[in-house]
Formats: sequence, C-alpha cells, structure tokens
Amino acid sequence: MATKTISIDLFAYDRLKAARLNPKDSFSQVIRRAQWPQGLKTCGGLLETLGEIAVADESVIEHLESAQQQDLIPDDSWS
Repeated sequence: MATKTISIDLFAYDRLKAARLNPKDSFSQVIRRAQWPQGLKTCGGLLETLGEIAVADESVIEHLESAQQQDLIPDDSWS
C-alpha cells in the first residue's frame, strides 16, 4: 500500500487521536470513517443551500426593528 507523509497542527492531531475507536486504529482508518459534506463548492451550490434556510417572517422582522429603535445611545458614553 502506498503512503504519503503529511504535516498537521497539534489541534488536528488531537482531534484525530480522540476520534480513534480503539488504540490500534490508524489515522488513515479514522480519516476514512469521516463524513465529508458532498455539497457543490460553487455559487449555484451556495444559492441552493441558502434557499433551504428559513427566512424570518414579518413578526420577527417587526420585533427586531422595535428592539433597534428602543436601543438609544446613552447621554454618557462611559455608562
């Protein structure tokens, strides 16, 4: 089996080490088990993903606007 040597930072190393199911698991096994998102990395993929996100309804927008209007600048900026 061919191998490649890679460099990873300590944070990535610790995450790989923690993801092992048993002490004999290799990092290659851990990486092969990982779930990688299959989404397209294009503008179309981004638009598709954004289309799945719920949009705030009118009551939420009104609530946010009301809260913003009530958030007045204090007379003393240090208080």
